[in-house]
Amino acid sequence: MSSNTAPIDTKKDEGRRSIFGRGKNNLRQFGILFSLIAIIVLFQFLTDGLTLSSGNLINLVSQYSYILILAIGMVMVIIAGHIDLSVGSVAAFSGIVVAISMSDWNFPWPLAILFGLFVGALIGAWQGFWVAYIGVPAFIVTLAGMLIFRGGNQLIGNADTVPVPEGFTLIGAGYLPEVGPVTGFNNLTLVLGFLIAIAIAVREWRARKVQKTMHSETSPLWASVLKVGLLDAVVIYATFLFAGGRVGTSFPVSGIILGVLVLFYSFVTRNTIVGRHVYAVGGNKLAAELSGVNSRRVNFLVMMNMSILASLAGMIFVARAGASGPQDGLSWELDAIAAVFIGGAAVSGGIGTVIGSIVGGLVMAVLNNGLQLLGVGSDLVQIIKGLVLLVAVGVDVWNKSQGRPSIIGLLTRNRKVTNPPQPPPAVLPDAGTPASARPADNATN
Repeated sequence: MSSNTAPIDTKKDEGRRSIFGRGKNNLRQFGILFSLIAIIVLFQFLTDGLTLSSGNLINLVSQYSYILILAIGMVMVIIAGHIDLSVGSVAAFSGIVVAISMSDWNFPWPLAILFGLFVGALIGAWQGFWVAYIGVPAFIVTLAGMLIFRGGNQLIGNADTVPVPEGFTLIGAGYLPEVGPVTGFNNLTLVLGFLIAIAIAVREWRARKVQKTMHSETSPLWASVLKVGLLDAVVIYATFLFAGGRVGTSFPVSGIILGVLVLFYSFVTRNTIVGRHVYAVGGNKLAAELSGVNSRRVNFLVMMNMSILASLAGMIFVARAGASGPQDGLSWELDAIAAVFIGGAAVSGGIGTVIGSIVGGLVMAVLNNGLQLLGVGSDLVQIIKGLVLLVAVGVDVWNKSQGRPSIIGLLTRNRKVTNPPQPPPAVLPDAGTPASARPADNATN
């Protein structure tokens, strides 16, 4: 006996759920990103267009790239369940050591950069040893490191500034050079922007292809086209702003370094065993160890990695300033931690993304920059930044208490993959049962 019920169009139903059923969740997930856009639009209006001017955007990337680099390392530390209070002092210490290596020891600047990264690795190994193998909490180890390396910076530099050679300033104050025909724009910046726009489209196309291959739930084609169109429009608009700055400026070299690090660490945290182990240790250390994860090695590596990135950030700052000084790195750790938590990381560990931390860092950077353009005093700027951090983390904690995901924690997570439908298992008839008494394969009730 057959049923008169019409067959259910599962693809249509899944598409309906994807568009409408998840609308509110998507708004929550992208809340901080929408907040960043709203802040940019607000300051663009309040500053009469200065916020999105070519000169201001170029300065914004140059001024805050080192904080965003610190945020990349800090998010891995926080995901693993720790915190690092020494990054500002480590950056200042590495900066003064690199400056002295070039001024007093006659190191060529490329060798000095490698030397600075080596110094950062040694500091990270020292702090990672205490955290991973001695068992001292990272809060205490890095608090001690903050005092040790801040004092070391002032001791080695004699509380004075140390200038750096012009070639070294390329990594902090350099821009993409002018090449090709005269177009009124920086040609390399245009090429970079168009390559990013193409990469966005290719990535979306490949993601849809993988989802179809794995029988995963996919969004409608028009939604993907709209998404790519909006992202590419933003990229192209920003490209012309960066390329159309005053002569001699374009997209900063420090921004290139930041972009490469974002791509690299996004891949590491999402697509490698090391990244999965970091999340596992931060989420549940005991369960991770029972699964064969070496938690000591993970903790050692995240602390070392943080100090290496801190050294790189310190060198970029020194290169931009043209000299290393005793006040370098003050409160950098607070800005980096704030960026990570605004970006959706969990205080207890196990949750966070590199992209989310960059978005959180951009919120703080645009907010700070916009208030400065409006002439707001530094005291009030600090108060506002503190309130933004408190509200952002409070909203995220409230979301989690309601059983919802972190606001930014799902920005880069893949959609849930559902298994393809499998046919029911075949029922082997009893060998002693006559064929006429066996049930038909497709019998219906």
